[in-house]
Amino acid sequence: MTGNVSIMFGVAAVLVTAYFLIRQYETRTVLLASGFIMAIAALAPLNAFNAFSTAMVTGGLIQNICATLGFAMVLQLTGCDKHLIHSMAKGLSKFRPVILPGVAIATFCINIALPSAAGCAATVGVIMIPLLISQGIAPAMAASAVMLGTFGSIMSPGLMHNPMIAGLAGIEVVEVIRGHALAAVASILVGAFSLAVVASIFKENKGYHSEEYGDASADFSVNPLLAIIPIVPITILLVFSIDAVKAAIPWAGSFTVPHAMLFGAFLSILFTKTSPQKAVKNFFDGMGKGYGDVLGIIIAAGVFVAGMDALGLISAFIELLKTSGNMVNVAATYGPFLLGVISGSGDAAAIAFNQSVTPHALDFGFQVSQMGSLAALAGALGRTMSPLAGAAIICAGLAKVNPFELAKRIAPGMLLASAAAMFLLAM
Repeated sequence: MTGNVSIMFGVAAVLVTAYFLIRQYETRTVLLASGFIMAIAALAPLNAFNAFSTAMVTGGLIQNICATLGFAMVLQLTGCDKHLIHSMAKGLSKFRPVILPGVAIATFCINIALPSAAGCAATVGVIMIPLLISQGIAPAMAASAVMLGTFGSIMSPGLMHNPMIAGLAGIEVVEVIRGHALAAVASILVGAFSLAVVASIFKENKGYHSEEYGDASADFSVNPLLAIIPIVPITILLVFSIDAVKAAIPWAGSFTVPHAMLFGAFLSILFTKTSPQKAVKNFFDGMGKGYGDVLGIIIAAGVFVAGMDALGLISAFIELLKTSGNMVNVAATYGPFLLGVISGSGDAAAIAFNQSVTPHALDFGFQVSQMGSLAALAGALGRTMSPLAGAAIICAGLAKVNPFELAKRIAPGMLLASAAAMFLLAM
């Protein structure tokens, strides 16, 4: 193919890929198929095979993601996740005026320890949605409050984007998280309080009566010690990343994400007296799930990017961005954001962007971690307002409403949050 024909074919392939992702076809299958087709069309099929095999053994990604998902599975086995959620539910029920944003922020915090959006929505929603309805909140608004907080995983060292960005930038995962922490916190605050305003405007923040729902946390006895365990690993990692702590404790700088997750799992087993055999099995089951479900998308996205690269699409896009002035920050924000909205997943778009464009961030006047974080956060915000997201479907099912009802209520906050994220990370 000539250069122009190759680029036209690549653009068509990307559009077809987006179409199948929007139609909810299996993400890994779509990305793999598209990547191989583009590589074959460019007469470079080996590029796709090499991308596949290289991504399979990316050490930092495998260690961080698999260890975090293993820890999450142990938390579910020992019940520590329930103690954390119920403790927050009981506390929030005492502060009626801020209960809606409080639930969104609480879900955000829980999602750091339980980084799967759908898993967090199911675990938290079972408790928080009935709690909100019992407090007079309309069902659609109750489900929206939980759904809005399901991008807290952006602060998790096990989220696929964070170790990927760390590898591209040559820094530690904790440094990546610290770099976008302000933007992430600003996003949840903007989104949460925007939802409260929407609820007030539509009078969905009080007055709803349902005999079906009682206080979901009323009969659960919270153990404060067990409630703390889920947040121990991330707390240790953040504390050990402080220079003063590193100077005082020589080995603190060598304490990695897998170390922290193993330590958290050990505490969970110890204080709940759970069978070590069951806990170890769950830990490794979680690691396997992390590799198959999470690393699988990264591997498939790597093949997709290799196909685009073989056709010259990436180099052409980068040249276009170089002449676009301030449009780079808009592309990094609203490209992943919009695909997150229409596909229900912000991962595929953000990963493809970060693998193809973010390595060239310095050419646009950005730091690699800065651009990578913006794309990842924007994709997550777009997915949070999508009615097609798995987490939205779960929350809507628990509240017995249509997922589109959630999207309408969450959208204003996510649009404002994406603008805030772009301002804090790219302006």
